[in-house]
Amino acid sequence: MSRSDDARREPRDAEGVEPARGAGASGGEFTVDGQAVDIDLAEWGWPADRGSGGGEAPVRDEPADDRPRLQKALAHAGVASRRACEALITGGRVTVNGAVVRELGSRIDPGDEVRVDGVVVQLDASKRYFVLNKPRGVVSTMSDEHGRRDLREFTDRIDDRLYNVGRLDTDTSGLLVLTNDGDLAHKLAHPKFGVQKTYIAKVSGRVTPATIQRLKTGIELEDGPIHADAAKLLPGEGGRSSLVEITLHSGRNRIVRRMLAAVGHPVEELVRRRFGPLNLGTLRLGEMRELSDAERGALLTAAEGGGGRRRPPSAGRPGDGKGAKGMRGIAARGNPHGRGGPRKTR
Repeated sequence: MSRSDDARREPRDAEGVEPARGAGASGGEFTVDGQAVDIDLAEWGWPADRGSGGGEAPVRDEPADDRPRLQKALAHAGVASRRACEALITGGRVTVNGAVVRELGSRIDPGDEVRVDGVVVQLDASKRYFVLNKPRGVVSTMSDEHGRRDLREFTDRIDDRLYNVGRLDTDTSGLLVLTNDGDLAHKLAHPKFGVQKTYIAKVSGRVTPATIQRLKTGIELEDGPIHADAAKLLPGEGGRSSLVEITLHSGRNRIVRRMLAAVGHPVEELVRRRFGPLNLGTLRLGEMRELSDAERGALLTAAEGGGGRRRPPSAGRPGDGKGAKGMRGIAARGNPHGRGGPRKTR
């Protein structure tokens, strides 16, 4: 057999595997039992500079491309298995920087924005995101110069340096987002993004439907007009107090307390129940948990959306073809980085 014949047979180390056109020592398209399969031999630990015959290394025309393949990056991020990620790609449900990518084996660069069914996928496994049910009496800072209780009480057992996304008043409890992703923290806290927040307030006096309508229509405060995106009266209190649920996107200081005081119902207690797509749920006071892959994707999508006045994406899973509002399908089975799920810390 001539050297040229031997070269054409590289690589053939597995029974039933034939190289197809474009296959070489570093991989390519192969035929396995009559079916075309894209294989990157380097991913299986084979040196890229040798063939299966053990002869001289082939001469490379171009340097090796170390950028990750799209399906591998998605699988590593916990979206789905490699095979399921390939189905998402060929089905036209994956975009890179806004463009649909259908070709298997496409590579991505650091900083590329990858979405599945419109939901941003965090490809950087070092980024971590938490929700804390902050108790009253805790200052929303990592270090308080006056010696008051601060967020270190809940974050000291986390190795990463965390930032709080926005603030909650010392006398307000509820959902606070913590992350080591400084860029995301800045985006979500910036007024131009207008992430919606939902609060439940216990207020003095009996609130009437007319007062609820005033909150939604708008009132004038000393720093300008303001209106609630949504407001409703909740059952459960007597004649001396009322429960009001109010949703707004403003980040102005103590805005909920000032709005309710302006309509004649000072706040007695205030809890934040929702921040963008994240809900406090059953998380107990003083507990902190890491976001699931799906919640993380929904939060990143809210940050990239440039505003939260529309109904935020639900914290479901990509894969059912309904975009960010219904993600319930084949994705995010398992958690390769050991994050998310029910893990909680006190």
